[in-house]
Amino acid sequence: MSTLTRLTGPMAAPASGRAPQSLVILLHGYGSNGADLMGLVPYWRDALPDTAFMAPNAPEPCPAAPGGYQWWALTDLGRESRAAGVRQAAPLVNAFIDMHRTAHDLPNRKVALVGFSQGTMMALHVAPRRPEALAGVVGYSGMLADAEALQSEVKTRPPLLLIHGDADPMVPFAAMGQAQADFQALDFDITTHAARGLGHSIDETGLRLGGDFLARVLGGAG
Repeated sequence: MSTLTRLTGPMAAPASGRAPQSLVILLHGYGSNGADLMGLVPYWRDALPDTAFMAPNAPEPCPAAPGGYQWWALTDLGRESRAAGVRQAAPLVNAFIDMHRTAHDLPNRKVALVGFSQGTMMALHVAPRRPEALAGVVGYSGMLADAEALQSEVKTRPPLLLIHGDADPMVPFAAMGQAQADFQALDFDITTHAARGLGHSIDETGLRLGGDFLARVLGGAG
């Protein structure tokens, strides 16, 4: 059971100093925290000067990583465990999106999700099930948690970018290809990039591709 009823974490105001015209919400991986993913922000702020960045901590402290959090207990990567986990945490992610979107009077199409590993599983679960489409999702080193249920539960089809290292020892590289096939079968606009020789991480090319994608789907400064 989640130990928090509302997600909190670090945030960065738009570089322009103006009111946010869009939001990027960063969902960290297992055993990490929001502050870790905020390290991506300096790479993207120039291209998104009117975007606010937010990185909530997952709802549960991670027993295996002091100071880290988990979206759910990662006992295994089996479908049933993944499906139960994302469903448990999804209401909190949706509430976080809507709280901050409403606070800044922004439509769903001005909100993008970026996930890493377990955070990618959350992003790919939440976004297609929202009644109004988000701007898009960037998913690093993750997988689709419950493809079977998605077919009957999809409500919207935001554009997707998946990036995965082909030497990832944590989440199988093949998960990206499987997610691509599953989303394409449901008529999603999905782009993938295989990072050659990369492990469970994000490289410079991945940062550039993610930033280009976010600038495109969020309309740059607007």
